[in-house]
Amino acid sequence: MRTIAVLGATGSIGASALDVIARHPERFRVGVLSAHRNVEALALLCERFRPPWAVIADPALEGALARRLAAAGLSTGTAAGPEALEQAAAGVLCDTVIAAIVGAAGLGSTLAAARAGKRLLLANKESAVCAGPLLRAALAAGGGDLLPVDSEHNALFQCLPGGRPADLAAAGVRRLILTASGGPFRGRRRAELAAVTPDQACAHPNWVMGRKISVDSATLMNKGLEVIEAHVLFGAPAACIEVLVHPQSLVHSLVEYADGSVLAELGHPDMRTALACALAWPQRIEAGVPALDLVSRHALTFEQPDCATFRCLPLAYAALAAGGDAPAVLNAANEVAVAGFLAGSLPFLMIADVVEAVLDALPSQPVTDLETLVHRDLTARETAHRIIGARLRC
Repeated sequence: MRTIAVLGATGSIGASALDVIARHPERFRVGVLSAHRNVEALALLCERFRPPWAVIADPALEGALARRLAAAGLSTGTAAGPEALEQAAAGVLCDTVIAAIVGAAGLGSTLAAARAGKRLLLANKESAVCAGPLLRAALAAGGGDLLPVDSEHNALFQCLPGGRPADLAAAGVRRLILTASGGPFRGRRRAELAAVTPDQACAHPNWVMGRKISVDSATLMNKGLEVIEAHVLFGAPAACIEVLVHPQSLVHSLVEYADGSVLAELGHPDMRTALACALAWPQRIEAGVPALDLVSRHALTFEQPDCATFRCLPLAYAALAAGGDAPAVLNAANEVAVAGFLAGSLPFLMIADVVEAVLDALPSQPVTDLETLVHRDLTARETAHRIIGARLRC
């Protein structure tokens, strides 16, 4: 019986994880649930799963959460704030942590789970992107397992010998190939994207996701972050990580070997497959996902990404090449720019411009500790806000 902490329980990944967990009460129980600010959604999940502990990220809302749980007759304890998230991730109420908090806010709790030796199901790509060296050090210190939950990295995990071999070259691996749907604007040129709206950018053709990650998919920044994450998780050099656009989203990733063979993982675009794989690894369990009927799918197609139009992907490769904290700067600048676009104050095409300008303004520095990294993250955000303000005044 595994006891699970679902950090980010009210998001789309949290919902998928809890769906899988609910299907297997003999295997899993919920020890901790967390949410950012949605007290009612978190309380409803507590009513269903009865965890011993619930954490709300916003300390101002702990009282409201406690009152709501008491009114429901629950004995679930409450806590709030970043330190409470870290304590819950590292504490005795779970042996497995699903790190599904969106953005840099998930860094501390992810590292805490790794240092504590938990089985870490990583859905928070920013932990690898922003703090790759710190994550690797925490995993080495804690001795726990890391199983990627992003569909692409979980697919790589399934196609690699032993999941995450220590030396890809010694394992005969030639290339890691990540697939991208291309998002809602695949095939369009820059001139056609000048006036797109947030709702258009969030209308993903295959996946149901939150608005921020949907915009990242539309700009291909999501795929750029996944390239950096693949480097951190699997130790692959950037030159050995390729992106192919695959509009059907059935092939989630591929691994090419030295003998010329290519292994691929296929499935419906449903996060429950990757979550079930990671929760039960090395066993396989039912995830609620229907069987894949390849005959009805007719054709699987692949194409090169348009890096001239979708400049966020090459910017991510550039940040990876720069090393140090450049990926963290990239991520922070992107979060600010995407927020501006979603708020209607920044044009879609300017997202990449802002990210590039911030990378130029803040040359990479070594990643030494979380405090320094957090400071650089804040500096990158302030720089992004200043650049946006200056460009919008022009």
